[in-house]
Amino acid sequence: MVASIAGELGGGRMIRNRPFRAPHHSASMPALVGGGHKVRPGEVSLAHLGILFLDELPEFQRAVLDSLRQPLETGRVSVARANAHVTFPARVQLIAAMNPCRCGHLGDPALACARAPRCAADYQARVSGPLLDRIDLHIEVDAVSAADLVLPAPAEGSAAVADRVRAARDLQTARYAGSATRTNCEADGELLQNAATPDEPGRKLLTQAAEAMRLTARGYTRVLRVARTIADLGQSEGVGRIHIAEALSYRRRPPRN
Repeated sequence: MVASIAGELGGGRMIRNRPFRAPHHSASMPALVGGGHKVRPGEVSLAHLGILFLDELPEFQRAVLDSLRQPLETGRVSVARANAHVTFPARVQLIAAMNPCRCGHLGDPALACARAPRCAADYQARVSGPLLDRIDLHIEVDAVSAADLVLPAPAEGSAAVADRVRAARDLQTARYAGSATRTNCEADGELLQNAATPDEPGRKLLTQAAEAMRLTARGYTRVLRVARTIADLGQSEGVGRIHIAEALSYRRRPPRN
C-alpha cells in the first residue's frame, strides 16, 4: 500500500519481498520522512517492515537525522501540512554505517590526519545522542586488509545463521500470539517484563551497568529486548547474566569527561 501511494508498483504488481532502502546522504527531510505539496511517504515509510540503510551517517544533515527519532520509537510517522495531515507506517530495521572520522584513518598513525583524535570527536558529534540511544547494536569493524581476503570462510555460513534467526522468530511469534506485538523489539511494559525479566545474577549486572553506563530509561528497556533476542537465538527459555552481558557490550559507551 505504501509503495502504491508512492507510485512504485511496477506494472501494478504486489511486492512480495521486504523493502531495502538506501537514500543518499544528501536526502532532504521530506525525502526521508515524507511530505511535499502532495504528501507522499518518505524513505522511512517505503522501508516499512524492511531495512533502511544510512551509509555515511554523519554526512546527513543533523535535522534530517533527528526527524527519524519519533518514527524509530513509535513505528509510524505523521506528516502535518496546511492542506493535509497524514500518518504513514514506519516500522523499520535501521542499519547505519560511518567512518570514525572524516579522513577515515583514525586508528592508523601513518595515515591519520594531523587533527586526530580531536577530528573524530567532532565528526561523531554530528550524530545526536538521542538518535544513537535508539540504535541497539554498536559494533566497531576494523579495516579489512588484503591478507584477510584470502582467509578461509567462517565455520558458520549465512544459511546456518538464517536458520537460527528463523527459529528465534518462530519463538517470538508463539510468545506474542494473540497480541499486536510480533517481535521482541515491539514488546513493552508488562509484556516485556513477563518475557525478558532476567534471573537474579542478570538483574544485578543490569542494575550495576545502568548506573556505570548511565543508561537512559529507553536504553535500559532496549538492553532487555536485545538480551531476550540473544536468549532466543540460543534457544534459552529465560534471560540470564550471560545474555545481559552480551546485550550491554553492544551499547554505546558514554563519552569520558
